[in-house]
Amino acid sequence: MSTAPKVPNAGNEDLRPISGSPFVKYETVIDWARDDPESKLGFKNGRFTTASPTLSFVTAALLTAAFYASLTLGLQYGGNRIKWFAEMFLERGPCPYPTVFLFFWALSLLFFKWLKIKLQKRALQLSLLPMEPDFILNAATARAVRERMGQLVDNPHHFLLLNRIDLALANLHNIGNPADVATILKIQSENDEAQMASSYGLVHGFMWTIPVLGFIGTVLGLSEAIGSFARVIQAGGDMKEIRESLQSVTGGLATAFETTLIALVCAMILQLLISFIQAGESRFLDDCNEVCHKQIAGRLRMSQT
Repeated sequence: MSTAPKVPNAGNEDLRPISGSPFVKYETVIDWARDDPESKLGFKNGRFTTASPTLSFVTAALLTAAFYASLTLGLQYGGNRIKWFAEMFLERGPCPYPTVFLFFWALSLLFFKWLKIKLQKRALQLSLLPMEPDFILNAATARAVRERMGQLVDNPHHFLLLNRIDLALANLHNIGNPADVATILKIQSENDEAQMASSYGLVHGFMWTIPVLGFIGTVLGLSEAIGSFARVIQAGGDMKEIRESLQSVTGGLATAFETTLIALVCAMILQLLISFIQAGESRFLDDCNEVCHKQIAGRLRMSQT
């Protein structure tokens, strides 16, 4: 007598076979409404791994306020190195302020996206089909598989992998043509890849804007330095006036170079994070393709033999 396969992460509840079904009864394994970071905080969620701009905007505003509050305290009570660092953000014109805000906004988008990718990856661990090697996926069993997915998660359409499989099996169940399943899986895979690329659109926009802000700060600083240098020439032999003008020259040069430094460092950090997260998301899509090929398309070929 064969025993029913256990479901991963299902807990210690009693697993009993459903009458007339090769599957087992269990509680929900993944609750998207409870585990999605945006839904938990009451914000409108992005689709699959797309982060919500609204939540990330609020997070960036709070981080920026906290960052500048700490800089203000450092400027008043810190040592020479802390004061130099604080002056670089507080006394170098207007450009560092939007630069820091956009940096934290992009950082928040990437952080929430990373959390959503982790949640989506949990669907890869679900056992969608029976373990019996002679199981055949056809129009008759497709409905049972779809019902199983509905028991594994609160809503399969919130998960990239399960949504792709559900669309293919719905076509198989309603039309009964196994040849269409592979086509639907391929088309949906291409759609998911396109959506993944578009989900980085706002972050890439910030990646373009941040260096531009740095260059604007450079222009403003050089303009200030040149104007101050003209006053040095006009000062003639008045040493007091020359010293005051030279301070303006050095201040303008500091604005020119340090605003660019801030922008370039922020852009470099974001680029490294984007590359890391995008590589992980690409591996996740590859894993989804492998699951669809082995567990869905592979079983369809068995049903046709």
